[in-house]
Amino acid sequence: MRNDITRRDALALGLSAATLAATGAAAQTSNIKAADVAVPKREIEKGASLRMLRPVRFVQADEDVFRANAAKFTKETGVEVKVDFVGWEDINQQTAVTANSGAGPDIIIGFSDAPHIYIDKLIELTDVADYLDKRYGGWLPLAQRYGKKNKSDAWIGLPFGATAGPLIYRKSILQSVGFDQVPEDHAGILDLCQKLHKAGKPAGFALGNAKGDGNGFASWALWSHNGSLLDEEGNVVINSKETIAALNWVKQLYPTFIAGTTSWNDVSNNRAYSSQEISLTANGVSLYFSLKNDPATKAIAEDSEHQLLPKGLAKVSPMAGLTLNAMVFKHSQYPNAAKAFLQYMLEKDQYEPWLNANSGYWSQPLAAYAEATVWSQDPKVKLFKNTMNSTYYDGYKGPISTATGAVSADYVLIQMFASVATGAATPEAAAAEAEQRCKRYFRRQK
Repeated sequence: MRNDITRRDALALGLSAATLAATGAAAQTSNIKAADVAVPKREIEKGASLRMLRPVRFVQADEDVFRANAAKFTKETGVEVKVDFVGWEDINQQTAVTANSGAGPDIIIGFSDAPHIYIDKLIELTDVADYLDKRYGGWLPLAQRYGKKNKSDAWIGLPFGATAGPLIYRKSILQSVGFDQVPEDHAGILDLCQKLHKAGKPAGFALGNAKGDGNGFASWALWSHNGSLLDEEGNVVINSKETIAALNWVKQLYPTFIAGTTSWNDVSNNRAYSSQEISLTANGVSLYFSLKNDPATKAIAEDSEHQLLPKGLAKVSPMAGLTLNAMVFKHSQYPNAAKAFLQYMLEKDQYEPWLNANSGYWSQPLAAYAEATVWSQDPKVKLFKNTMNSTYYDGYKGPISTATGAVSADYVLIQMFASVATGAATPEAAAAEAEQRCKRYFRRQK
């Protein structure tokens, strides 16, 4: 029990979490089962050094423990590892420059589809993935979807975890307008948001080019109406009656939002919720913990609840997890060192303290890590545990490809919704434009 108290203290203090991970204290109470599996044989190149890019942390301990683990790898192998954290909106651009120039970082942890966009620039990671699969109880569905080439058992990415963006709301404010939770149906959601707006405590969802929140809202709006970008065969079906219905619904919903959501990035709704300008949004667990760990906002955290995104017309909550996905570029002079590093970071002694330190912001890609203590510490966080069990993904329902990745990276869906919400386009015109944009990407792929 004492270890759990120490870990919570570490999260509140930020930097001390790195010390916790480095000393291995978090692993002493581990329930993680690791099978005895032969380690892939590879010789690290002489004089190897590595440079990695990854998205900036939203939970301070994410970066602290990640850096501590990288330092451990250097100490044990002699391979220097330089890790740079870059903004979420910048990671796609920097990955494109790296891939197109054939120079730069050896490893980039991008988002979700990224390896499928640059598939011809990457080395396979199948040996690492197969080892981890056997050792830690198997890769979860979303990890397999994003890690493997389409219709292949060859791995081009190594997912490190995914963050969900469920609803977070002020319980007392919803109750004040007659709701105990957010309804599962579209009409009910609209009714709630209209009442919140009238009460001066509106909802707010990102309609700007936000990699996590914007794309997440657009995908949910589409999928909850049973719409999709592609059909199972990979045909573009975005211009459908389901999409038109989703666009009309968002057009009705948008006037209930706080002003300015069309320019929101991935931190905008955090700020609006923390300052009590809004009472309902969708976000990762970082918002809850930032509120909980600050005495000035602790009362807001206590009044906040999480809920899976409403089903609408779907059979289950249509919520994909924004996935950290590591890739190694062919231009790296040290591919064996890069593989060894990624494998090391996903091993129990390193991964479990990192997962726990993230407080539920990232959820595990490997089944065995579902037993990590983070999932039993706070009932308001438990909902994030199964994020990578999702069957929804960028490009749903078709095969993931360079084109589906480009559609996500270029914010096609969120721009479609934003144009209708603001009155810049009719639902029919916006869906037709999105269809044409998508088809251009797929033509280039052929």
